[in-house]
Amino acid sequence: MTSAIIVAAGKGTRMGANIDKLWLEVAGRPVIAHTWKQFNDASCVDEIILVVRDGMQSHFTELAQKFHFQKPFRLVVGGAERQDSVWNGLAAVSPKTEIVAIQDAARPCTSADLIAATIAAARETGAAVAAQPVTDTIKETADGKIISRTVDRSKLWSVQTPQTFRVEVIRRAISAAREKNLILTDDTAACELIGQPVQLVKAATPNPKVTVPADLPFIENLLRS
Repeated sequence: MTSAIIVAAGKGTRMGANIDKLWLEVAGRPVIAHTWKQFNDASCVDEIILVVRDGMQSHFTELAQKFHFQKPFRLVVGGAERQDSVWNGLAAVSPKTEIVAIQDAARPCTSADLIAATIAAARETGAAVAAQPVTDTIKETADGKIISRTVDRSKLWSVQTPQTFRVEVIRRAISAAREKNLILTDDTAACELIGQPVQLVKAATPNPKVTVPADLPFIENLLRS
């Protein structure tokens, strides 16, 4: 059995004060509705866990009714940090779950093919992540003003979501981070703590995340096309 955890409990502070980016309308529906639909429609996913801010549960229930999401889902309250929210989501997956795909709620363009590819890779390796090779020239700076050096981009990848795992692997990895009181914004970083290999799965189509207002027109065009 495969479960998806959609992490929708963040504050999205880079979008601006008092703006909840997940509920901004793009291509005819809220951002979170697009993300949810991708996993609702993915035949390789059996259930969905949405990790939400406390007090928002009724909004998500109404969203499921409005857009006729039929796949079984559960709502779980998020934690103080992203990894705490993921931990809460892991506690809510079915006891039959073998593979879990963890998705940013603000990444609405993730394709069914990419979801399936990360699931297949996680079955093989234990952990997998959607990613793209870095194409821009990368510079390092010590003070944020002056370039210190040019970084070799040939070995650099930008990771995205879904980040997909055998469920026992990600539980062990996040447990290790929690024991060391580490705050991680990326689930695969927890795998690095326990020496778990993570397979890169190249995203064949754009898979952007809504982070700042300037992201919305590009994402709107992707969703409409």
